[in-house]
Amino acid sequence: MMRNAGPIDEYVASMRHTLRGPGRAKRDLLAEARDSLLDAAEAYEAEGLPRDEAERLAVTDFGAVAEIAPGFQGELAVSQGRRTAVLLFLSVPLTAFLWAVIWRIFPESPHIEQIKPVWFGPLARTVDAFQLGVGVVGGLALLALGRGSRHVPGPERLTRWLGVFVWIQTPLIGVMGITLAVASQGPVGFTDYLPGLGVAMVSYACAIAQLYNAAHCLRCTRAISALSAAGREPSLSRS
Repeated sequence: MMRNAGPIDEYVASMRHTLRGPGRAKRDLLAEARDSLLDAAEAYEAEGLPRDEAERLAVTDFGAVAEIAPGFQGELAVSQGRRTAVLLFLSVPLTAFLWAVIWRIFPESPHIEQIKPVWFGPLARTVDAFQLGVGVVGGLALLALGRGSRHVPGPERLTRWLGVFVWIQTPLIGVMGITLAVASQGPVGFTDYLPGLGVAMVSYACAIAQLYNAAHCLRCTRAISALSAAGREPSLSRS
């Protein structure tokens, strides 16, 4: 038979329900908070207080969930931004390289240059430049949200802008890619070319992962504003 949850367990459960962010980072953050609370409770217990009272005092000293959660949520938002930056930094150059290899070895029709419109080349170079730029943005964001996070004012805002950026560039690059495929009429024979289809699947998987992580960037940063507003409500009502 399990014992009833004590004040520390209830506090950590409430914090877990409140916070939004990457699973591992969230578990690590809650584990650190729990360890700190248990240490404080043991110190009170050593002074002769009952266990429940010691845990209640430890929780009171730590701060109400509404007061602590915004700071914790900010850390989780930065962690989510870092994950998204890593994904961009690795996946975008990888897919660009794979497509470059495919177009060098794909047996195109000898009449392909007659099929392509005059704007095909400039648009293809634009896509390449966009992909290069996304990889650069991912690398810079990774630096800013990693070791440089202490020197970046409001790193959680960078996480939000990274999410917005991905939701703009990923569909844009997708539309340009589809436009190039239509302009080259397939290209001819590509639907039966297994290496190309494999790279296409990798590209789709990367794009979905980028959008998924970008959505979580926006979700994590919105949660900061919501928690901060909720934490201010009691003080406003007392004034």
